[in-house]
Amino acid sequence: MKTTNSQGFDLEWSSVLSDYVTAITWSDDGEVLAVSSAIGEVKLWVAGELIALQSQTDKSVDGLAFSADGQFLAAGGQDGKVRVWRTRTQELIITLENAPTWVDKLAWCPQRNLLAFSLGRYVQIWDADSNELVVTLNFDNSSVLGLDWSHDGNYLAIAGYQGVKIWQFPQWDEDPYFFSVPSASLAVAWSKDGKYIASGNMDKTICVLETAFITNGKQAEPWLMHGFPGKIRHLAWSNITTSKNEPLLASTCVEGVIVWEKQEDKSLGWGATVLENHHDIVEAIAFAPHSLMLASAAADGWVCLWKRGKRLSQVLKGVSGGFSCLAWHPQGNKLAAGGENGELLVWKQSLRGKGFR
Repeated sequence: MKTTNSQGFDLEWSSVLSDYVTAITWSDDGEVLAVSSAIGEVKLWVAGELIALQSQTDKSVDGLAFSADGQFLAAGGQDGKVRVWRTRTQELIITLENAPTWVDKLAWCPQRNLLAFSLGRYVQIWDADSNELVVTLNFDNSSVLGLDWSHDGNYLAIAGYQGVKIWQFPQWDEDPYFFSVPSASLAVAWSKDGKYIASGNMDKTICVLETAFITNGKQAEPWLMHGFPGKIRHLAWSNITTSKNEPLLASTCVEGVIVWEKQEDKSLGWGATVLENHHDIVEAIAFAPHSLMLASAAADGWVCLWKRGKRLSQVLKGVSGGFSCLAWHPQGNKLAAGGENGELLVWKQSLRGKGFR
C-alpha cells in the first residue's frame, strides 16, 4: 500500500446504525445526509444530529434518493413499499404499496420531480408534484437490474437481460431505443456531459455508446471493453472532463478498479488505468463532484482516494468489518461512508489537503 504525502481528509463525525448500511446520499444543497439499513432504518444527519425518519421494520431498505430540488426523500426496499418524505418538515407524505415486489432500484429525474422505481420486470414513474403515477414501463426481458436518468432528464435507461432499454420523456408510449449487450446489463450510467451511456455486464464486459445515436434513433456498435476476471458490478462517470475534453469512466470488478478515458485517436477506443490496492470486493465508487478524485469503498474495510483517478492519495478506515457504500458531499469537501456492521462515518477535507485532488 503506497500513498502520496497528501493526506487530505480527517474524520469529522461518526455513529452506528443497528445493521448493515445499505444506502447513503446527500441532498443537493449538502445540508442533509440520508442513510438506510438492512433492518429498515431511515435516518437523516442534519446539523450534526442523527434524526430517525423510520425505525426498524425487519425489512431492508435498498433504494434511497433525494429529489433534485431537495424537497423529497424517497426510500424503497424489501417490503415492496416506496415511502416519500418531505425533507424540510420530515413528514411522510405518501406510501406507494407494491407488495410483495421488492423495490431495490429507484432514481429521481434530475430536472423534474419524477421518481422512477423498479417492480420486478417493470418500472413505474411517480410525479411528486401532481401526486400521481405517470406510467408503468415494461422491461419484459427480465427483472430490472439497473436504471439511470440522463442528466438533462430527457431519457430513462433501464438495464436487464440482453441489454438496456431507453425511453424518452414524455413519449412513454413509444417503443424504447434498445441498446443490446451480449448477456445481461447489471449497471447502467449516463455521463454527466450527456455524451455517453455505459453498461456494465454479466459477461465481464463494458459497453459504451455515444448518446447521439440514441437521439437520432440510429443503431450502432458500441465500444466494447473486455478482459475482466468477473462481472462488472459498478460504474461511475466523472462530472468534469480531462485535458482531452472527455470524462473518465470508473468501473469495478471483484477487488479491482479500472478507470477508462477515451483516446484522441478514435481507432484506439478507450485507454485503461488499473488501480490496485483493495484485496476484497469493491462495493461502491464515486468521483468527487468538482474534480477527478475517485473514491472506492470495499469489503476489506478501506475507502481509497485516487488522485485524478490514477494514483492512491489516502486510505480511510474506521469500520469493524467492511465498507458497503459511500457518497460525496455536493461541494466535494466531505465524504460519507457506511459499514457492513452499521457504522456511519463522515470525513471532511482538511486545510492541509486543499488542492490535493
